[in-house]
Amino acid sequence: MKIGIPKEIKNNENRVGMTPAGVFELTKRNHTVYVQTRAGFGSGFFDKDYQEAGAIILDTIDDVYASGDMIVKVKEPIQEEYQLIRRNQVVFTYFHFASSEELTEAMIKSGAVCIAYETVEEADGSLPLLIPMSEVAGRMSIQQGAKYLEKPIKGRGVLLGGVPGVEPGKVLVLGAGVVGIQAAKMAAGLGAHVTIMDINMKQLRYVNDIMPSHVVTEFSSEYTIRKRIKECDLIIGGVLIKGAKAPKLITKDMLKDMRPGTVVVDVAVDQGGCFETTMATTHQDPTYVIEDVVHYCVANMPGAVPYTSTVALTNVTLPYILKLANQGWEKACESSEPLSKGLNIVKGKVVYREIAEAFNREVELV
Repeated sequence: MKIGIPKEIKNNENRVGMTPAGVFELTKRNHTVYVQTRAGFGSGFFDKDYQEAGAIILDTIDDVYASGDMIVKVKEPIQEEYQLIRRNQVVFTYFHFASSEELTEAMIKSGAVCIAYETVEEADGSLPLLIPMSEVAGRMSIQQGAKYLEKPIKGRGVLLGGVPGVEPGKVLVLGAGVVGIQAAKMAAGLGAHVTIMDINMKQLRYVNDIMPSHVVTEFSSEYTIRKRIKECDLIIGGVLIKGAKAPKLITKDMLKDMRPGTVVVDVAVDQGGCFETTMATTHQDPTYVIEDVVHYCVANMPGAVPYTSTVALTNVTLPYILKLANQGWEKACESSEPLSKGLNIVKGKVVYREIAEAFNREVELV
């Protein structure tokens, strides 16, 4: 198969769809890999690294899309890429369709086979291609939240870990999944007092067992959320409903109950966000303030640490890429239930229920 790896063109996205090590695994199996020049530069991988791994370097993104039977990316295609995607071409990337009707319509129109990393699902319900980026984003949410709590950037002026004689900051984490656990782990490591909420008691029991004593669990409800936001310095939104829009757990009217300078970090922004006031931002302009509450809603948080993120992503995507390249998408999805659940849009048909429901469409069969 011919595989294309374009340079990501989303704002400040420095990750790349595959490492040279991943390319080597494909080329040694006689697949042809086309990599756009400087595609890996932001992640610390250079054209010569890809060439040594057997890739062919192409000058333009147009050339890569024109050459590849399958395109392997990191982020969803943006408007400039829509017209480059061909009918029957496989595009394997993070799509997050439920948060963008424009993208959904564009991919329907393209006639491509869109396989989304975020909905590939193992038998136990885990999302293996989402986990590493959720781990990165969960840890980064505390790193960024701690920074934006500083007064010069309109935060409360709170040091999360406190100092002797001064109590530590208070962190509220909404969601006890991968993002929430990683966020709680980082916040606890800094010495903050952490409350983590979820509606899944089994998950809360697990968190209670593995976390130190200054991480407490609480069953999530509107009542408990309204109570906790009044006293927290940093609030992390880490709720995921697979393939669907995130629920709005904090509404605009709740902001007035928060103390001025409170920071909210919405890791669920790719799925529409779990705060009503969420608007996707970029690393170039990451925050905005509403009702004196600082919002950090960067849609590609792991793109700020591209080396770590690219290696972590290739570690988990490569087995699926090899299966698709070796067998073709139809046979690969027939033989792999997890991969078949990654099918979102196939040749103009929406085949994933949550995406169809998000836009009041009917689910279609391939």
